[in-house]
Amino acid sequence: MAAAAAAAGDEPRVRGCHIVAVPFPGRGHVNAMMNLSRLLAARGAAVTFVVTEEWLGLLRSSSSSAAAGVRLRTIPNVIPSEHGRAADHSGFLDAVATEMEAPFERLLDELEGPPPAALVADAYVSWVVAVGNRRGVPVWPLFPMAASFFFAYYHYDRLPAWLTDDGEHAPDSDNSEQQLVRHISSQASSSIRLSDLEPLIHNKRTVKHILSVISSIRNAQCLLFTTMYELEASVIDSLQSVYSCPVYPIGPCVPYMTLEDHRTMSNGDTSQGDYFTWLDSQPVNSVLYVSLGSFVSVSASQLDEIALGLESSEVRFLWILREQSTRVRELIGDTGKGMILPWCEQLKVLCHSSVGGFLTHCGMNSTLEAIFAGVPMLALPLFFDQPIDGRLIAEEWKIGLNLRDWANKDGLIGREDIARAAKRLMSSDEADAKAVRSRALELKVASRRAVDKGGSSYRNLSSLMEMV
Repeated sequence: MAAAAAAAGDEPRVRGCHIVAVPFPGRGHVNAMMNLSRLLAARGAAVTFVVTEEWLGLLRSSSSSAAAGVRLRTIPNVIPSEHGRAADHSGFLDAVATEMEAPFERLLDELEGPPPAALVADAYVSWVVAVGNRRGVPVWPLFPMAASFFFAYYHYDRLPAWLTDDGEHAPDSDNSEQQLVRHISSQASSSIRLSDLEPLIHNKRTVKHILSVISSIRNAQCLLFTTMYELEASVIDSLQSVYSCPVYPIGPCVPYMTLEDHRTMSNGDTSQGDYFTWLDSQPVNSVLYVSLGSFVSVSASQLDEIALGLESSEVRFLWILREQSTRVRELIGDTGKGMILPWCEQLKVLCHSSVGGFLTHCGMNSTLEAIFAGVPMLALPLFFDQPIDGRLIAEEWKIGLNLRDWANKDGLIGREDIARAAKRLMSSDEADAKAVRSRALELKVASRRAVDKGGSSYRNLSSLMEMV
């Protein structure tokens, strides 16, 4: 496709330039960094991608294996396992902040070949900035979440005390006082509410890490975002006005370069059946793709409501479910309307003509993949930055519906509302569904244009390569 060809554009190319990439050890973060590494390699860089020994095994057993020009190197497993890290996320962040730096420096000293010309690091491994500064090597932090999320925490000191102190209840006020824009900057999205920062903002240990990330940027040589300028232009402009280093959105930073690869099953596993054959047999825009991420799961009761809601909606679906699939199959029965699988090639599925909607947890990678594919979303944000993403999807970008709007006082979204929302999104008749689909297609065009030669993200990547 044109985007893949443009990614390997003819200028500037820094043949043999050595760049060391350091992802945060989490699935979404690793995927985002691998996507950027592919882009850098396509421009002629030799990329060393540093992960823990556990993550080396995970990469080799998945479709996220290294691309040409990207070599994998490891540090020991000095942090808790990927399996179960959600049980103590703050503790995991503590370990990443304190345990990885020393073995990473030892690895740098032992790497064969030319010394690195730059370190590109997930912003959440902020200690890499100090490593680069000590060694005189430029550091390019990559922030793999919405620029709007970064922007909110950049202005943390302007947020009301009732929100940032001890999780007190919000004072009675009109809805306008709940808008983030009323508290931090006119450049913030008017759709984002203070409540979208909850409950994360009440976790002081985690907030400490986020603020450390933001503080570290002042000692970096640039700031990269996986978003694209066209999605968050005013926020990007505002951040550029407060940072002396360049701010480069390079997205949508999704694996579009792999779309031309032959269809493959994960690790050669054919037990899933050929889901592409099934998709080929479905009508255009008729399948709702369902995937709620790999990190935080919905509650058992919410999972039941989703399953029963999909069953009663009679909408065709392809559901990626790694755990509890047996229970969901029992609830749904053999409807003949859907497939439940443990894994799929997500971007390729979203780009399939039969897929017309995406029920998503609103992780930034999934959000950007849906935008790249032009697929409207049912937003079910679960954690961290996701409530902000859900708000942007439904109210700012107008490319989906936010299921949280149907939640009861306990936060549960019932099966009737799940069914109603699924049918509404997938409808070919309702005016609001048509408007959402039309807007999604507009952003699809904008995203392809951004990464094609001459586009905003293409130019930003060119400017980045000129820095080495």
